[in-house]
Amino acid sequence: QMQLQESGPGLVKPSQTLSLTCAISGGSITADYNYWSWIRQSPGKGLEWIGYIYYNGVTRYSPSLKSRTSISRDTSKNQLTLQLNSVTPEDTATYYCSRGPTGGDYWGQGTQVTVSS
Repeated sequence: QMQLQESGPGLVKPSQTLSLTCAISGGSITADYNYWSWIRQSPGKGLEWIGYIYYNGVTRYSPSLKSRTSISRDTSKNQLTLQLNSVTPEDTATYYCSRGPTGGDYWGQGTQVTVSS
């Protein structure tokens, strides 16, 4: 059974960089044709797609976040990472990782991130 687990700081100051990790178990991050995505949900709003990394390392990002976002992977640790630069309070959200290009069949439980000074 595949499991995904997000982790990272719960509180980030404005203008800093948010870094999150998604640990994957029960499957390989390099398995053929798999997409691994990051999605967030701000308080009172719907799900927002951030981007994905394909099994071959190709990435794609939401146009609205592209200039501040980087998704990468550590194949030795079977982990997915998200970096979001220059955060503002509007980046306060629960962040999820998932298998699939825009979310899919497996999701982590989410990690809450608050941007505040």
